[in-house]
Amino acid sequence: MKELVAGIDIGGTGTKFGLTDREGNVLSSSQISSTSQESFEEYLEELHAGLESCLAELNATNNGYKIVGIGVGAPNGNYYKGTIDDAPNLRWRGVLTFVEAFKQYYDVPIILTNDANAAALGEMLFGGAKGLKDFVVITLGTGLGSGFVVNGELLYGYDGFAGEVGHTIVDVNGRECGCGRQGCLETYVSAPGLVRTVQELLGRSVAKSALRKVSFEDMTSALIAQKAQVGDAIALRAFDYTAEILGLKLADLVAHTSPETIFLFGGLANAGDILFDPVRHYTEKFMLNLYKDRVKILPSAIGEQNAAILGAAALIWHDLKNIESKHQNLSIC
Repeated sequence: MKELVAGIDIGGTGTKFGLTDREGNVLSSSQISSTSQESFEEYLEELHAGLESCLAELNATNNGYKIVGIGVGAPNGNYYKGTIDDAPNLRWRGVLTFVEAFKQYYDVPIILTNDANAAALGEMLFGGAKGLKDFVVITLGTGLGSGFVVNGELLYGYDGFAGEVGHTIVDVNGRECGCGRQGCLETYVSAPGLVRTVQELLGRSVAKSALRKVSFEDMTSALIAQKAQVGDAIALRAFDYTAEILGLKLADLVAHTSPETIFLFGGLANAGDILFDPVRHYTEKFMLNLYKDRVKILPSAIGEQNAAILGAAALIWHDLKNIESKHQNLSIC
């Protein structure tokens, strides 16, 4: 039987899932809504049906596949408890006992953590962090997530929530955040944060900009990036402001764990050099001399289409790899 691991990425509006092999190939994938079900139990039932459909699709052509583990990336995912703890962007509130509840469908290892931690393991197994022992992955999407790998191991902290850089404070009197506080980094450095910055700049500046003709509802980070590519003054200023704040926080981050590389991933990172060049500049500007010119800032090397699924699946593949390595070492002894 060919062993497969299911990767599940739970988002505020949709859940992506798929079946992966050891080489990082997604052999079958699909998605369901994260908002249409009345209860969390109905959601899990639909998710199970979706995974079984993927497995049946593969076994229809080659009846030799089985699921040996399930990795889950989720907002506010608690690695130690296997729960999703009051995630602000999910419709179900409170503590959701995902792993315990999903065990009714599968008698295999199930590991859950936050989506940025999953992305970090995915980068280590299948992306640009192969062979690296100290690095950070920053996910730039609707929010800002972060996953730290230190000495080859994912950093969880004592309660499973280590590394929430997106909820470190930029300005104590700053923008309101979905977490209930003010001035969190992700309110400035994220796709919605970039939109908010453009709106503020349009109100403060008389500079000409094609973005003045775009309504708030139609404004997106992708559109802002397009305008920045052709030299729009407001769009370029917005990216520079965003990069300055991110660079300041990355310089602080380096002082905590001294990573070799920082990977930027997600929709905002797709802006390319318009984001990366100023982020590198400001990170070096704010960096303690001890760390200057030592840290690389790179785009993720995992294709975005399947990155979330691969990241979640890497939670299991990483553990299986460690177990097999220990067995090999014992046999040598």
